Amino acid sequence: MARENTRPQRKNDRDDGLCKKLIAVNRITKVVKGGRKMRFSALVVIGDENGRVGCGSGKANEVPEAIEKATAQAKKAMKKVSLVGTSIPHTVVGKFGRGSVLMMPAAEGTGVIAGGPVRAVMEAAGIKNIRTKSHGTSNPVNMVKAVIAGLNELKTVEEVAALRGKTAEEILG
Repeated sequence: MARENTRPQRKNDRDDGLCKKLIAVNRITKVVKGGRKMRFSALVVIGDENGRVGCGSGKANEVPEAIEKATAQAKKAMKKVSLVGTSIPHTVVGKFGRGSVLMMPAAEGTGVIAGGPVRAVMEAAGIKNIRTKSHGTSNPVNMVKAVIAGLNELKTVEEVAALRGKTAEEILG
């Protein structure tokens, strides 16, 4: 019996200006009266490398169909991420399920210090300088959703000032 490949697979693909990254493909087996029924699930991250990113998952009988469904769902789920230059404005912890990802801004030239699925999300979002550490689960689905939850919590000084009806200088003190 052959061993199942458990490493996350990443594939870059460009269409209509979006960066599509395939994070993982899993084989799902359902045992029915007539035997085993195989299906596939795919996890895809899509971004414009300019501050917009989304993730989606899809299931189908064939791998290409699952990837297409996941890509369509990711395009619908794209959200704007607040960036300051090529990094994030402040430290944030994204949580989903038992997984949490700590994301810290980094100086210019640091690069993306992240592993596996987290790196793929950062590259798709266009973040060039960041330090991350994942805690808890190493499940790619939970890690990706934790990163996206954390990125959605980010706010720049200008956004906070607008919400409070003040200027950016008053917020910074």
